[in-house]
Amino acid sequence: MCQRVRSLHTVAPFATASSSAMGCRTHRRHALGLQRGTTFVSVGAIGENELSRLRESWTVPQTLRHTIAATRESWVRSRSLVTPERVAARPPAPGGRRIAFLVYRGNPQCGGQGVYTRHLTRELVRLGHSVEVFSGPPWPELDEGVGFTPVSGLDLYREPDPFRWPAPREFRDLADVGEFAIMLTGGFGEPWAFARRVRRLLASRRADFDIIHDNQCMGSGVLSLFHEGWPLLETLHHPITVDRSIALDHATTFWQRYSTRRWYGFLRMQVRVVRQLDAVLTVSHNSKSDIHEQMGVDLGRLTVVPVGVDHDVFRPYDDVVKKPGRLMVTTSSDVAMKGLVPLLEALAKLRTERDIDLVVIGRPKSDGRVAATIERLGLGDVVTTISGVSDEALARLYGEAQVAIVPSLYEGFSLPAIEAMSCAVPVVATTGGALPEVVGTSGETGLLVEPNDPDALVEAIRRLLDDAGLRERLGANARERVMHRFTWGVTARGTAACYESILRGGALPDSVDFT
Repeated sequence: MCQRVRSLHTVAPFATASSSAMGCRTHRRHALGLQRGTTFVSVGAIGENELSRLRESWTVPQTLRHTIAATRESWVRSRSLVTPERVAARPPAPGGRRIAFLVYRGNPQCGGQGVYTRHLTRELVRLGHSVEVFSGPPWPELDEGVGFTPVSGLDLYREPDPFRWPAPREFRDLADVGEFAIMLTGGFGEPWAFARRVRRLLASRRADFDIIHDNQCMGSGVLSLFHEGWPLLETLHHPITVDRSIALDHATTFWQRYSTRRWYGFLRMQVRVVRQLDAVLTVSHNSKSDIHEQMGVDLGRLTVVPVGVDHDVFRPYDDVVKKPGRLMVTTSSDVAMKGLVPLLEALAKLRTERDIDLVVIGRPKSDGRVAATIERLGLGDVVTTISGVSDEALARLYGEAQVAIVPSLYEGFSLPAIEAMSCAVPVVATTGGALPEVVGTSGETGLLVEPNDPDALVEAIRRLLDDAGLRERLGANARERVMHRFTWGVTARGTAACYESILRGGALPDSVDFT
């Protein structure tokens, strides 16, 4: 089985475990000239967390000499990069649809949009549909049968030289110039530029597809495709207005507030676009309500289809032994919205009464709020970050934990929650955003507490650590809930039902039918 790999930065002063320690290998397939079947992933709320990470990753070069040297290195690196070849999609089965699937950042290293793209397109092909993914760099990782067309761009935020200055020869059209100009002014221009590029690619291919499915680009070019008569389904995982609001709430200086507003300037375009589209899919009823209230999308044009988990990988393993006092959290970025600081404060209280440790799957910054909190609370000896683990290795780590925690202040969904639940690990989650909708009834399929409340986390974690019977019951019920509601097969069937409604001119279903 192909596995995706979680490539996450480690942060001092945490203890760390490397991919070699976990015995992880990277598998490659040659068909695309890209990595297929191996995904470097940042998980959590779908996609938007990477935007926050990018916004906070910019640093001012120390000297002009350093700037010139780094730019020259970037230009050399650009010359060595090869755009992958187009791959034809498998033809549809009788009755299947032909889908142009758009994603401006396709690689799961850049957030959950890439995870969603890979697994959903695979399951749509299994249902008999033909799917061709149009993606910008970093390139996606796709399964056999899924088509691929590269949408070349500047990739201004690539590693190891994010916020780079491209060489003059890299500029090919106005989309490149505009994207670079937006970056120079502190904004994020990828969605706008990608939409212009993909519109140009699709102009001559109207006869090749029945419908476009856009995965949260919402650029002006996507709206132009809709106005030109393309049937179109838009996936909006959650309103990024929430990310902006939380980031602004935690900004402490005028410059931080200004740069945050400028970075999220693309939201004006996305709100304008999504308000005019006829069919918008989101992943939870909470997100549906927030999109309606914060972005002005009519409820009649919104439908709910949750995302899934690979339940054949994320499962209990008979040879995995629980480690007493082991807690686990998965976080996609070092931002206030993920709630790691309240969890660390709860951990500091719990360690005074028992032996306990916390495994963090994530990418906190070495100079960020999480590292500072660990130092302030003296938790460096009980917090470990893990990097470079495959899905199976991650599932085994879940299996070692007695409790998994999702401490987020807000989630439009939560992949970490359903991954832990699929592994039959009892979950403590907050009531932030869609988490109650995902986790289920508190006391039956998990425990729910108020967000940003360390004392409530202490009480819930202590309750589970002290009651083996409760842990076993909640874990078993959680696994059953995932198998019924949160598999990629369910996601694909619900999405395909939306395609049919659009193509037949009918109303969108209110939500996926779980029966």
